[in-house]
Amino acid sequence: MITVGAVFAAVALFVAACGTGGTGTRDEGPAHASAMSGAIASPTPSPSRGYKRVNAISLLKNDPAVSTTIKRGLKPCNGDNDYPVDVSYGDLTHGSVNDVLVNVVTCGDLVGIATYVYREAGDTYKNVFGAEDAPVYGEIDGTDLTVTKQVYDTDDTVSNPSRETVITYSWKAGRFTQVNSHDNYYSKVGGDATAADN
Repeated sequence: MITVGAVFAAVALFVAACGTGGTGTRDEGPAHASAMSGAIASPTPSPSRGYKRVNAISLLKNDPAVSTTIKRGLKPCNGDNDYPVDVSYGDLTHGSVNDVLVNVVTCGDLVGIATYVYREAGDTYKNVFGAEDAPVYGEIDGTDLTVTKQVYDTDDTVSNPSRETVITYSWKAGRFTQVNSHDNYYSKVGGDATAADN
């Protein structure tokens, strides 16, 4: 009788678990490779970093390191205060607050014309990186800064550069240091780009 009761209880628990609306193990997705290979512990989540939204236009206009040409071009693309800037936040300089990456682009074709990184310095932000040799565009790749510069031959159109140079920087000893560079060459017949390390 005890055995029958135990079996009944086990069946009841199984039915109750299945009736919660889930789809069983499929909710978890496929097994991760580290789980299949054995005892690799999951990393402990790190506390979220500080985040401060900034006014990128004010940063650029008040920054003496930003050229007059760039500042003159900082006008809305339409009448709705829509400035031609892309802003990203991330950990590039390992400070207590996320850094600010600002890309300035053209209104018409969105070509990058300048990229800057700002690091928190007390109550303000300090310019710790700038590139104004257009066309240029910066991105946050993990904790690295990746800057892409398009290169045009004399017969290239704006939409079809011959290649791009991709430079990776890491924050070391209080400044950005180049750690890698490679070129992507574009096919003139619409094929894939080929990469060559520098």
